[in-house]
Amino acid sequence: MAPTSTPDSTAKPSSVTDSAELAAPYGNGATSTAHTPAHPASTAIPASVHKVRTHHLLAAKRAGEKFAMLTAYDQYTAQIFDEAGIEVLLVGDSASNNVLGNETSLPITLDEMIIFSRAVTAGTKRALVVADLPFGSYEQSPEQAIASSVRLMKEGLVHAVKMEGGAYYAPTVKAMTQAGIPVMAHIGFTPQSEHMLGGYRVQGRGEMAQAMVDDAVALVDAGAFAVLMEMVPADTAAAVDAAIAVPTVGIGAGNSTTAQVLVWQDMAGLRTGRIAKFVKQYAQMRTVLSDAAAEFADEVRSGTFPGPEHTF
Repeated sequence: MAPTSTPDSTAKPSSVTDSAELAAPYGNGATSTAHTPAHPASTAIPASVHKVRTHHLLAAKRAGEKFAMLTAYDQYTAQIFDEAGIEVLLVGDSASNNVLGNETSLPITLDEMIIFSRAVTAGTKRALVVADLPFGSYEQSPEQAIASSVRLMKEGLVHAVKMEGGAYYAPTVKAMTQAGIPVMAHIGFTPQSEHMLGGYRVQGRGEMAQAMVDDAVALVDAGAFAVLMEMVPADTAAAVDAAIAVPTVGIGAGNSTTAQVLVWQDMAGLRTGRIAKFVKQYAQMRTVLSDAAAEFADEVRSGTFPGPEHTF
């Protein structure tokens, strides 16, 4: 299938992508400052871009460039990832599992997502911050989805929202984008529907591949600025990426997508136990923290800490 055109609701005039962004005409806060990533050479979006916008992601897709996305749930990790040049931060409903200790993403509430979102945006200067619409916050109607998204943007200060579901939700996406809410679509394995899907299973195999392409096209035509695919065969993800003009984000979807996302606790080796096949661990933070805590405890018990240099 040939790539679809960029939908009218997300189309940008050429001047938006061809020239530098102007200063906000009504002020931009007392403490806002320009930010350059610590590793500019590694970023798909030029370091001269002080705030990543959806049109920068679109430009990366058009140029054949890739960008990175990580989850974040607090100000410190958000600041670290932002300074490292991560272009997109996701305040995922995976906070339910990775912060709150629930077995699934289903229990987390919109109020809790707003708290996590506010923490992440407080630590972020450059990255585009996207927040998940949690289970139960958008399914009833487009009006509910808009109301929930407005809260995430007004109270959580995020820049966009992510919503799970296929073509069925295209009318909802259209209503949201017409209301000024940037939407990242999420297809493939959708964790909020794990009970309906029969657990954690790869989606989009065989004859279902075309259905996934159709879902993506419908969501993009409705205004989605990007499509995330989770646990999808690489060839299916490649077909989706070829069929739509907007960026694709993969998690367990092969290497043909515009971007890749991982849960940061998986990426950094903070979580132990069974790890998904698509996860690569770039550090062993659990070991680092465990060793630091053990050393602290030993020094407290021995009376070494606090020493004279730590005493008033």
